[in-house]
Amino acid sequence: MKKQQGFTLIELMIVVAVIGVLSAIAIPQYQKYVAKSEGAAALATLTGLKTNAEAFTVENGKFPTEAVKADVGTPSAALGTITFPTTAAADGSGAITFSYTAGKVSPLNTGGQIVLSRSASGEWTCTGKAKDTSVGPKGCTITAL
Repeated sequence: MKKQQGFTLIELMIVVAVIGVLSAIAIPQYQKYVAKSEGAAALATLTGLKTNAEAFTVENGKFPTEAVKADVGTPSAALGTITFPTTAAADGSGAITFSYTAGKVSPLNTGGQIVLSRSASGEWTCTGKAKDTSVGPKGCTITAL
């Protein structure tokens, strides 16, 4: 009688097939997870700026513009660029936009953006655009690109 010395070819093929099925499910879910975390990071950056922009608006009577964004303490962002309006509205309204940089973010966020908007009454809202509307951060209304 001979003892079995290894795996048969069919057993190895079954293992490869199971790994293939698992990876076909896991990779898209992982990409969504990465895109959601990028959105959360963008919103966290903008939320920090929201306080500075509010203080600037109260002190100066107008929303900060692109020309004075350094005065608001705008950080550099690894995932994209942060922009302010080019002209200030007389009523204190305005928006801070985080635009994702292609090649530095998930394909689901490429070309997208997160926008924090301030109304004349001082109310802030979050909107944005992405290829998949389910990858936006919580509290933001995301539309499809």
